[in-house]
Amino acid sequence: MQAFDIGIIGGGPGGLAAAYGLHARGMNVAVVEKDLWGGTCPNRGCDPKKILMAAVEAQGHSEALQGHGLTGIPQIDWSALMAAKRAYTEKIPSGTQGGLEAAGIANFHGTASFNDDGTLTVGGEQLNAANWIIATGQEPRLPKIDGQEWLRTSNDFLDLDKLPQDITLMGAGFVGVELAAIANAAGSRVHLVHHNTRPLRAFDQDLVNDLLDRLRENGVDIKLDTDITAVAPADDQYQVTTATGETWTTGLAFATAGRTPVLADLHLDRVDVATTAHGITVNGRLQSSNHHIFALGDVVDRPQPKLTPVAGFEGRYLTETLTTCDSPAIQYPVIPAVVYGKTQLAQLGVPTVQAESQPEKYMINDLDLTHWYSYQRIQDPHARIKVVVDKAANKIVGAAVLSSEAEQVINYLDFVISNQLGMDDINATIMAYPTLASDLTYFN
Repeated sequence: MQAFDIGIIGGGPGGLAAAYGLHARGMNVAVVEKDLWGGTCPNRGCDPKKILMAAVEAQGHSEALQGHGLTGIPQIDWSALMAAKRAYTEKIPSGTQGGLEAAGIANFHGTASFNDDGTLTVGGEQLNAANWIIATGQEPRLPKIDGQEWLRTSNDFLDLDKLPQDITLMGAGFVGVELAAIANAAGSRVHLVHHNTRPLRAFDQDLVNDLLDRLRENGVDIKLDTDITAVAPADDQYQVTTATGETWTTGLAFATAGRTPVLADLHLDRVDVATTAHGITVNGRLQSSNHHIFALGDVVDRPQPKLTPVAGFEGRYLTETLTTCDSPAIQYPVIPAVVYGKTQLAQLGVPTVQAESQPEKYMINDLDLTHWYSYQRIQDPHARIKVVVDKAANKIVGAAVLSSEAEQVINYLDFVISNQLGMDDINATIMAYPTLASDLTYFN
């Protein structure tokens, strides 16, 4: 039996942030990973997705500038794009494990399972730790329909050797909308199917509708309030059937409706860790119902977005918590969320729906940016921002943005909100002009 101060189950960004932080504080740390070292984000998530999206965004900018200085729209070479993605991802697992070994952090590869006495079995190894951190994340969820076994997931999409001429995406959340944008730009006929009329529910509905309109204009077949009930092989393709009896044939069908916490193999019942369908229940110190077991990242049942930077933030928090007496409860800053594509949707801070329900406290500036210089010069076809302002403080406290540059704008606003800058502070700052940052002075 090997003994450690801290045992971390999950070698993704959150678990690694805690591992390196705790190791630097003198803790004897072990990290356990059953799949790919590095976790979902760099192997099968945000990083490879953004490599594919780089070509999509470049194509989108080129399309917008046709007749405005550019001639000819570049076409996406799927094989070359996938090769670029793999050149990055293939190095992640060995690089991650090598980093742990170089730092002197013990690492174990295999499926982890708690024992009744609180120790952990990993393959043929028995591990013990004063405290544990569970950082196993989430994995794609397969819906219970006829032909479930024929469905692919985002993991498969991000490693396709060849993109079919026609694909079906079952679920229009973050994953479905982004994969639709990639496949559509690469020339595939895309059916984006969602079970109700309100996809991307966490975002401003007006801007979601605008985004869906842009996808439709680009040729995406969006089917809302539609339930897929069956998928079945049809020669070398698949037949998709809905609850209303509608059918169509598609090259591949992907389940893109949500993710589920990775908990099945851990046997948390043996160590009295409470869970829900959304993950591990924790208190304000990320401590589970077993006070020697903590959890962070996507495996936690919490209202904050399931995003890589949030997991890293929690990993750094636990570094402090597990090495400091009487540490305070975790306090999250404002957290930006972005849906990527040729047109990006982003938001952070006070949601517009909350601001609308409290007109005595908040003002919403709904601005059409399409003809503002920053967007006109790149011929952004539809740019819009809703800025939430606290009336009493005269400070921006939230925003929702739709444009080809939304990811940049939302990060500028993140800095403004996080540092509680008022409009006087913004106006007192001279920024490079003309830039997206210099537009901040006009948002109030």
